[in-house]
Amino acid sequence: MGEQTFNLLDGAVGQPLQGSHIREATTSAANPQAPIEERLELYEDIFESEVGDTAMTRGRHLERDTGLRQLFLKFEGANPSGTQKDRIAFAQVMDAMRRGFDTVTVATCGNYGAAVAEAARLAGLKAVILIPAEYHTSRLRDLEVGGASVRRVAGDYERAVDLSKELASQQEFYDANPGGSNTAIQLNAYGQIAYEIYDDLRDAPAVVAVPVSNGTTLAGIHKGFVSLHRRGKTSRIPRMVAGSTYGKNPIVRSYRKNLLHCEPLSPEKIRETAVNEPLINWNSLDGDLALDAIRSSGGWASYVSDKAMLQTTRKLAEQESLNVLPAATAGLISLMEQHTEEALPGDRYVAILTGRKK
Repeated sequence: MGEQTFNLLDGAVGQPLQGSHIREATTSAANPQAPIEERLELYEDIFESEVGDTAMTRGRHLERDTGLRQLFLKFEGANPSGTQKDRIAFAQVMDAMRRGFDTVTVATCGNYGAAVAEAARLAGLKAVILIPAEYHTSRLRDLEVGGASVRRVAGDYERAVDLSKELASQQEFYDANPGGSNTAIQLNAYGQIAYEIYDDLRDAPAVVAVPVSNGTTLAGIHKGFVSLHRRGKTSRIPRMVAGSTYGKNPIVRSYRKNLLHCEPLSPEKIRETAVNEPLINWNSLDGDLALDAIRSSGGWASYVSDKAMLQTTRKLAEQESLNVLPAATAGLISLMEQHTEEALPGDRYVAILTGRKK
């Protein structure tokens, strides 16, 4: 197997798998004739070698523009698929291998489905990916690399999730969709981002800003920092900040309306654009967890415009040499706009970013 990258539905792009030992591991881990213990060990080697430990750099030009004291950019673009979704995709596929499944199913509007397809291929498992029929993409072939079965389904993302779950129950496939019994696995996987930030800073920053859709990434990072603080590793738990598209995310809306729980939106009012589509969600599956993380940490949530996301993407490319998916800048924008309205104290701030195809 030669080196390869995996191009994603919404324009993200990853890095090639590196090293001869990893190439050998990818062949052996996917061999159905090999003992499962050996396959799991090899797959874990791929997981640990290729996923995570992503770069975190100072955004010095943004610091000068905004006046923030120390702004760090945690760039998830070095993961195989170019996004943080690899963290949960590989964790879910490893769980499927341990439990004896031969097929994984998930509904997607982009990154997660592509990450699951690649993770399953490397494990020698089949992947059945459901995509809303109206999703704007010409990259179906990317999901089919290695034999993933892609099915267009009527309705929105939430309907696709329901159908994927039904398929898993009927066909005895592994259900890799967010929510339910998968929540603990996904939160722990995203908690690794907190540990990596701690490794770089040797303490928790004042704020961690995250783009939100389902809310799982934000909730997982918060969970990681709660664990670090309880163990005496950090002096504090960072304030969690969520950014998402105007009027189209239940977490931000519920926070702004001071609702007790994360309440779904009206599906008929949701309108996607090429920019905000990765953030669109009328029913955030881990919304309550994210909302609790924001509130308990003293953070905030706000809407950002497509125009702001595009402008920030250009600025990151021109000033920080980071090729970032526009929707991934939502958390960063929420942080910077808050600082503009009311100056934040001199401290350390972190924004989570996702890569995209050039």
